[in-house]
Amino acid sequence: MSTTRKAEAFAVLTEARVGHRRSARWWYTAAVGVVGLVLLGAGQPPTSAPPGAGPSAPRPMDQTAAPTAPAPAASPMDEPARLIREAQQAYKNVRDYTCLLIKSESMNGKLPPESVMEMKVRVQPFSIYLRWLRPSSDAGQEVCYVAGRNDGKIRVHPSGVLGAVGFVSLDPSDPRLRKASRRSINEAGIGNTIERFARAWEDEEKRKLTTGVRVAEYEYNRRRCMRVETVHPANDGHFLYYRDVVYFDKETHLPIRLEFYDWPRRQGDPGQLVEVYNFANMRLNVGLTDDVFNR
Repeated sequence: MSTTRKAEAFAVLTEARVGHRRSARWWYTAAVGVVGLVLLGAGQPPTSAPPGAGPSAPRPMDQTAAPTAPAPAASPMDEPARLIREAQQAYKNVRDYTCLLIKSESMNGKLPPESVMEMKVRVQPFSIYLRWLRPSSDAGQEVCYVAGRNDGKIRVHPSGVLGAVGFVSLDPSDPRLRKASRRSINEAGIGNTIERFARAWEDEEKRKLTTGVRVAEYEYNRRRCMRVETVHPANDGHFLYYRDVVYFDKETHLPIRLEFYDWPRRQGDPGQLVEVYNFANMRLNVGLTDDVFNR
């Protein structure tokens, strides 16, 4: 082969290799970009997308009958502490669960439309599987994580044409994932939520800094709940949000809705909603097997 022909062949081969690397980098970047993590009774897990409209907004229960006056509390955090202890005790009996995770997280100052995911969680080893139902641009996307497996990495199956290659592994600490969600997959789920609030409320009770606590009975998604709202005094770096709101299911004692509000811009402002998570249609101890999480 002449020197000229060899040079031409080398150029073609080099361009093919570069093109392959570019394609791989583009696919990986796109896969990271579409993954938004969590961003939390017996029966079978849901198999189809929910109705077009999600659960309606929580509403206070009718209080026409005069409620029994509660015993005086030594601390405004006494009732939240009692409810979180009940949740901890109830969660000890949970082996696994399924639900619809409906969430929205403010990114760049704007609260986007809700994402709806089928969620399956096993307690031991901590395992989580998510499949996107809405928005339509993400429908079919899957994420799976099992503690102690896959070298600690997340298994991701993107939606659309990117899904043709199947599942790939991503490091949970990849900074690009934080651009897509405020929460990592290690923080997802009911159990992590309970423990996070248990630590936070214990600290709040010790510091005596919470300026307001409101507890009331509400209904959400046809479930009776106890709504706990805690209000924090100032954006001094100790508290992440101005207001936290948690809805505890009165039957299961587990949290099924979380709301977080940013610091008010002016006096009297209730603060802007920046994060909301709903664990709707929860089913406990359904018997999830390894097949659900082997991805």
